[in-house]
Amino acid sequence: MTGYAVNFDDIRIAHERIAGHIHCTPVLTSRTLDAMAGRSLFFKCENLQRVGAFKFRGATNAVLSLDDESAARGVCTHSSGNHAQALALAARQRGIPAWIVMPTSAPEVKRRAVEGYGATVVPCEPTLAARETTCQAVVDRTGATMVHPYDNPQVIAGQGTAAKELVEEVGPLDALVVPVGGGGLMSGSCLSMASLCPDAKIVGAEPSGADDAARSLAAGELIPQTGPDTICDGLLTSLGELTWPILRDHLETIVTVSDDRVVEAMRLIWERMKIIIEPSCATVLAAVLSEAFEGIPGDRVGLIITGGNVDLAKLPFD
Repeated sequence: MTGYAVNFDDIRIAHERIAGHIHCTPVLTSRTLDAMAGRSLFFKCENLQRVGAFKFRGATNAVLSLDDESAARGVCTHSSGNHAQALALAARQRGIPAWIVMPTSAPEVKRRAVEGYGATVVPCEPTLAARETTCQAVVDRTGATMVHPYDNPQVIAGQGTAAKELVEEVGPLDALVVPVGGGGLMSGSCLSMASLCPDAKIVGAEPSGADDAARSLAAGELIPQTGPDTICDGLLTSLGELTWPILRDHLETIVTVSDDRVVEAMRLIWERMKIIIEPSCATVLAAVLSEAFEGIPGDRVGLIITGGNVDLAKLPFD
């Protein structure tokens, strides 16, 4: 398939560009989880990435891709999650200003983290319309470059480097499972796998309470997210205009999982692998352990663990 805003050459170039700035995160395995799944599982641990999430890859690539004149005017985005922290740190590393539009409902701990990286937090009402209009006002006033959390070619290319690293470390995979929110990581992963493991099945993992991507794939057209209800706070957004065509053309299927299964998978990873992960990325293990995954062929399965920024005061455990 061709005609996308991003291709594998962009991902390769992005990897070279960001190599000195990101962590090449480890790939972990677990005999216990292998036995439960009946397959060999390879966990790409982006929870151990800088800022605790894969988002630093795309944000860093976007910031380093700017020419000096554009960079001097700074960057702007709207986010209440990991992209906010990622862009703030990437901007600080290049020595340029960053304005992060955050809804007033965002947790105080996240706002402080963004400010700690040196960015200016611009509050707005907790609606998508307010985020977008506030962000546009900042861009108009400052001349900053808007860096969308996922629907941005440089961001997609940067996110695709995680799957590239995974395959380069462990070799060919029969399947790759990735959480689906806005689709930046998934679309970049699809493009990497299409070049490095063209026979591998690409599977999305999505909470049943925010299943717009699964419904879009089934319908063959983009269906916006409305009224999501899930503990997977990193997977609440709709797919984008750039990410949707890539997912449409490359995904084998999307497995939806309940919040209860997500919590079970999260607990398994905490207890068996001794690493802290967010609910959003527990969807991948929940998907692999589900009946729906039994029809996916192959023994070697990669799973991207997307982040580890958990509010310890609100753990979903009994």
